[in-house]
Amino acid sequence: MKKGVLLINLGSPDSTKTKDVRRYLREFLSDPKVIDVWFVRNIILNLFILPFRPKKSAKAYKKIWWEEGSPLIVLTERLQQKLQAKLDMPVAIGMRYGNPSIKEGLTELQQLGCESVFVIPLYPQYAMSTTETVVDKTLEIKEKFFKALKISFLPPFYNHPDYIQTLAQSIEKNLPESFDKLLFSYHGIPERHIYKTDRSNSCEIGKCCFKDENPSHATCYRHQCYKTTELVREALNLPSKKVMQSFQSRLGSDPWLKPYTDETLENFPKKGAKNIAVVAPAFVSDCLETLEELAMEGKEEFLKNGGESFTYIPCLNDSDEFVEILEKWCNEYQNNEETI
Repeated sequence: MKKGVLLINLGSPDSTKTKDVRRYLREFLSDPKVIDVWFVRNIILNLFILPFRPKKSAKAYKKIWWEEGSPLIVLTERLQQKLQAKLDMPVAIGMRYGNPSIKEGLTELQQLGCESVFVIPLYPQYAMSTTETVVDKTLEIKEKFFKALKISFLPPFYNHPDYIQTLAQSIEKNLPESFDKLLFSYHGIPERHIYKTDRSNSCEIGKCCFKDENPSHATCYRHQCYKTTELVREALNLPSKKVMQSFQSRLGSDPWLKPYTDETLENFPKKGAKNIAVVAPAFVSDCLETLEELAMEGKEEFLKNGGESFTYIPCLNDSDEFVEILEKWCNEYQNNEETI
C-alpha cells in the first residue's frame, strides 16, 4: 500500500486585495467550528464583520506580505519541500481555508498512487476551531471524493518530548541574555469552546487544568497550552516568575480565555517587566497573528507603555529541527501505520 503525507495549515488570502481577504474571511468565519453561535455567524458576520473588517485586515496583511506571497503559505511550502527531501513517500500540503485546499492536496497524493495518507494538522494543541475542524473537513472530503483512501491523523503533539525539546531549543537560541519575562502567547478561543469539546463533562475552567489524569485534558485547549508552557519552562530550567502565559486575537464581547495578551503587554512595564521576549507556541508557522499582531502591534503597545526591549521569537517554521521531528513521526507512520 503506497503511503503519503498531507500537511494541513490554517490558510491565507490569495493576495492582499480586499476582495481576496473578504473571500478568505467569509470562508474562515463561516465555519461553525470557529464562530459556533448561529446568530453571530449569520447576522453579525454579514452585517458588521464582512463589510468592514476585510479592508482593515488587508492593510495588516500588506505589512507582513512577502515577495513570494503569504508568509504562512510560503513557510508551509518550504516545510513540505524540506520534508519531501527526507522521505521516500509523497508529501503534499492543504489549507483548511483558502488555497491550496485539502481536496487539492488529497487529489495530488491520489494521482501519485497513494492509497493511505498520514494527515498532519499543524496545530500542537487541540481546539474545536483548529484540529477538530481539520479532521472533520478532511473526513468529509474523503467520504465525498476519496472513499477508498485510508486516512490517519497525527494527534495533538503539545506535550510530545520531541516537540517540547525542539521548541525549547528554538526559544533558547533566540532568547536574549537578559530579560524580565518570557511570554507564551497562545491564540485565544471563547470559553464556551472549552466546554463544547469536553467529552467527559468534567471540565471547570481554571480549576482542573493542572489535575493529573483528568479525562478532559485530551481535548482541552487551555490545559494543553499550559502544559506546553510548563514543559518548555522546565526544559529551559527557568524559574516560574520569569515565565507568563496569555491569549491573543479575541473577537467579539463574549468571555475568551484569559489573561489577554494585549492587556498583559500593556501592563508589563508598570509591573517592572521592561525587557521581555514573546513566543507563540499555538502556531508552527509565522503568520498575520504573529508577525503583525505580536511582533508589530504588540511591540508598539509594550514600548509605548514604558517597555525598553521586546524580542519576538519566531515560530518553528521550516527549521531543520522541526523537519527532523516530522520526518521521525512520518517514518513511524510508514513503518507501523500508527500515529505517535
